[in-house]
Amino acid sequence: MKAFDDIPANLADRQRDGLYRHRRVAESATGREIIMGGKRLLNFCSNVYLGLANDSRVRAAFGQGAETWGVGSGASHLVSGHTAAHHALEEALAEFTCRPRCLLYSSGYAANLGTVAALLGKTDHVFEDRLNHASLLDGGLLSGAHFRRYKHRDYSDLAASLAKNAETATRKLVISDGTFSMDGSVCDVTALVRIANEHGAWLMIDEAHSLGVLGHQGRGLIDPQLHGSDAVQVQIGTLGKAFGTHGGFVTGSDELIETLIQQSRTYIYTTALPAAVAVATLASLQIARSEDWRREKLRALVERFRNGAQQLALELLDSATPIQPVILGDEQRALDISAGLEDRGLLVTAIRPPTVPKGTARLRITFTALHTEADVDRLLAALESSI
Repeated sequence: MKAFDDIPANLADRQRDGLYRHRRVAESATGREIIMGGKRLLNFCSNVYLGLANDSRVRAAFGQGAETWGVGSGASHLVSGHTAAHHALEEALAEFTCRPRCLLYSSGYAANLGTVAALLGKTDHVFEDRLNHASLLDGGLLSGAHFRRYKHRDYSDLAASLAKNAETATRKLVISDGTFSMDGSVCDVTALVRIANEHGAWLMIDEAHSLGVLGHQGRGLIDPQLHGSDAVQVQIGTLGKAFGTHGGFVTGSDELIETLIQQSRTYIYTTALPAAVAVATLASLQIARSEDWRREKLRALVERFRNGAQQLALELLDSATPIQPVILGDEQRALDISAGLEDRGLLVTAIRPPTVPKGTARLRITFTALHTEADVDRLLAALESSI
């Protein structure tokens, strides 16, 4: 058999095992509802938790940004693509997170890969939660550092793994998601800070699904009054979730940001985000900070859903966040129930391995501040009829 002749068989195997992925074509802007295949569906698949992706104020800011800066940046940040709009957003994000400096990336994925690779090399060590996002795991593997996973949110297992490398003088980096994207559970920042400090390691936390949603004014899990940049040395954030725009960023000390500017390949060799995106994000950041009703609404919707789901004996995970997985186990069952919900006018995606561990296929339900109590009740009724 010639090289690559096995590709058709591999694709057929994925289809047979219920693991084949299909792209859907959205025919409307993302929001409480979305149009797909000509059908208007109640959308429970969006990560735009605060409902800002199609907010009129954010759209207006984007338009004004495009009028001023055009629709493309034209170059990388280190050539000619770093505009005053980018710089203003970096300063605003640093102030928002109460950290010395911020660096924008084209995506959260690029931020994670580029940061880990800039900080670690082959003689160093990286310790990651087993359920970290793929971008964090890929960053650890691609850095070439000695790569170790610890059991999910098992900090005694992390401490034991660090202790095995107590004698090494090389760099040690502990990495965790803040809010785990497929489970909705959160890390214990205080425990991670303590363990990393005890073992002379740096700590990196990805707040992609926490910023805008959790903490005072949506500052996330890292409380700046408790854990500054000397305790959590690297904070990662994204703009495409609660803030509703696009891109990623890193915050930390002046030395960290300068190191990334000098050594992070996914920053150095990538065209900068359009400046109009930065202008739009400045608007959405201000809304996210000031309109606390959006976070209060999310908390109320999540509580209503969990109470109803428990009455239906659905298998939930330990999550108080807008990410509410319903565990089904079997991949094909998850696909079938997702399709049945769509027939009832609800869009709820089935999540299967390898995105989640084998045997934990699920419906990943996400809520936004645009949903209503009636929407939650409609979802619960559909689940009762489908599961």
